Amino acid sequence: MLLRKRNWSIFLSLVFITPAIHATPSFAASEDLIKDAKQIFGPPLPEVISSDTNPVTPQKAKLGKMLFYETRVSVDGTVSCARCHPFDLYAADGLRKSIGNQCKVNPRNAPTVLNAAGQISEHWIGNRKDVEDQATQALLGPPSFGMPSYQAAEDVLKAIKGYPPLFQAAFPENKDPVLAENFGKAIGAFERTLVTPSPFDAFLKGDKKALKDNQIQGLKTFMEVGCMTCHSGTYIGGQMYQKFGIFEPYWNYTKSQKIDDGRYEVTKQESDKYVFKVPMLRNVEMTAPYFHDGSVGHLEDAVWIMGKIQLGKDLTKEQKGSILSFLTSLTGTIPEDALKVPILPPSD
Repeated sequence: MLLRKRNWSIFLSLVFITPAIHATPSFAASEDLIKDAKQIFGPPLPEVISSDTNPVTPQKAKLGKMLFYETRVSVDGTVSCARCHPFDLYAADGLRKSIGNQCKVNPRNAPTVLNAAGQISEHWIGNRKDVEDQATQALLGPPSFGMPSYQAAEDVLKAIKGYPPLFQAAFPENKDPVLAENFGKAIGAFERTLVTPSPFDAFLKGDKKALKDNQIQGLKTFMEVGCMTCHSGTYIGGQMYQKFGIFEPYWNYTKSQKIDDGRYEVTKQESDKYVFKVPMLRNVEMTAPYFHDGSVGHLEDAVWIMGKIQLGKDLTKEQKGSILSFLTSLTGTIPEDALKVPILPPSD
């Protein structure tokens, strides 16, 4: 409940600064626009998304990258993190809902893992506290890796002789480091390096020429119509929970095949029905389909739907086009090392 109150305070504070943005005579000037953007979106992306509980080291990230591609630790030998998060699709998979072990369908759309470590939680309903927790619990997820126990997953990794030395190098403090918890920490460390700086980050750093004219106008429109009330901060979202369908039921517009109760599944509180984590908009043009159930295939349609059900506005064609132009400035560069598929240790 405290988090919900905090979210509403953020929502209201952002709403109340919007008129000030409208009233600023020099809003079109790049210096003033950069200043306003910094106030709302905060600092640019960091080089690595740090963690006090799981410091990123080269050894952890190296092991985590290998485990990201490891299928032998799934119940049928077909599932890895990379299956649902391939980098050639900007670490999403282009499906409405991902397919896991034994061709099981996951309950929700797989969001990108790029920049994902910067969010308040993982999964659409926030039932994983961070990327480490998500990777660890995926081992047992019925539609994910589907392993019967953490011990079973650990036994598989120990039997592949190339892994124990890598775990020991990554977790020298552990006498027996091949643990499910360390599996999650290694993948988490790797995912914390998956930062994609974009032209918008250069703009926030003061480069007035980083954005094209239509993207600058799009940024203004994005702020003026109120998108930034939820999609704010460094990651342009991912920092709060919000009801999907504030003004009208979302399924009236998404034509969703199933009505998802959202965070109610986690909290069992009526106030959390149809509440989801606000998604990040970084790389959004590259990660269709959209929303928690992948029910909308085109970004333009998703923008219009958000205007209707979240803002209570029927965005014009010009406004939609302008916002879409801004969203292209959020498409970043995937780290070069992440695009290189690792060679995994052979089975013995």
